[in-house]
Amino acid sequence: MPYDLLTSQRFPDDVVAPFAKRVAIDLGPPGGLMPYEEMADRLASCQGLLPTSIDRVDDALMGRAPDLKVIANVGVGYNHIDVAAATRRGIWVTNTPGVLADSVADLAMALMLAILRRLGEASEHVRHGNWTENRQDTFWGVDPRGLTLGLLGFGAIGQGVAMRSKPFGFRIIYHTRHRVAPAVEASTGASYVSFEDLIAQSDVLSLHVPLTDETRGCIGEAEFARMKPGSYLVNTARGPVVDEPSMIAALESGQLAGAGLDVTSTEPDVPKALREHPRAMILPHIASATRGTRGGMMRMALENACAVLEGKVPPPNAVNQV
Repeated sequence: MPYDLLTSQRFPDDVVAPFAKRVAIDLGPPGGLMPYEEMADRLASCQGLLPTSIDRVDDALMGRAPDLKVIANVGVGYNHIDVAAATRRGIWVTNTPGVLADSVADLAMALMLAILRRLGEASEHVRHGNWTENRQDTFWGVDPRGLTLGLLGFGAIGQGVAMRSKPFGFRIIYHTRHRVAPAVEASTGASYVSFEDLIAQSDVLSLHVPLTDETRGCIGEAEFARMKPGSYLVNTARGPVVDEPSMIAALESGQLAGAGLDVTSTEPDVPKALREHPRAMILPHIASATRGTRGGMMRMALENACAVLEGKVPPPNAVNQV
């Protein structure tokens, strides 16, 4: 049968059911994403694509789908989509803002506390049978109270991290391209600083920026050198925001006391030196991986796609204009 929409992953039945009355949906495989070539073949007769952040959606793929009208990304970041090519071809691109802010902020906070208290190292110590006696001189961590938390990016997720960190006694500073309103600063307890001061003053630096030409590699060798010795890095944004070799060198020298990463530059291929570093806690890009959040992202993407197919343009959450 002909389909209107193609998803690159399998959506749960309860998510799909309300939309199946409006459009015909070709669902991706269970348990993983479909290969690029298969996606291109199955997309050829569809009007809409619902990819994830792992999928490569380039001009060549769009060129093989002459009826394509909308790319409804299941996620906030859309650096994996050639938006310029889509705009040139008259294809709407949408994303799913807001719905994942809480779950990502939760995970950033979890990573922050985990690396401060060396939970990864301590857990591995037990897992490998090395806990053979009770001692009082192992795995001393760092109390968050009095530390300076620096937030690079201060949208919904960054603000959510600020709100979660307040009860732990952090001093909170942030940097973003456009300073937020005084009321937001007051409610979050965060103070605006320059990028240079953010790097120099932060005991813990947490990243919450999209991946753009401006942010790619913006935390590199020079930035690590200016950070406080023994500081910490948390990244739940995009891996390439950080220059990975410089981060590994900073971990090995002790300039970084720990790194909590939900994303890496070449994921899922994590360099051995980073993967096996005892003070790096690395997760497989799961910041939004709760049933409620992922389901909400899928529903929002389906609503965005249906809007275009039903002629309701511009669609909700459009990131381009055609």
